Amino acid sequence: MDRPKSRRGWVSLYAAAFALMVAAGVLVAVGALDKLTADSLRLLRISSWLSGAAVVVALASVFVPRRR
Repeated sequence: MDRPKSRRGWVSLYAAAFALMVAAGVLVAVGALDKLTADSLRLLRISSWLSGAAVVVALASVFVPRRR
């Protein structure tokens, strides 16, 4: 008999990555609507950090095995 494969991935982590990407998109939109000021550049920088964090969390949601 074939043993069932262990289930991998966390849906909650994937949802958190999606929320981070939505937040990053909102910050990009708000930063793009402002004229290029120090505040808008700060928003764009934070958006890029959130996007990077979303990538890391999405990868973790796929590669970290779930507990049983």
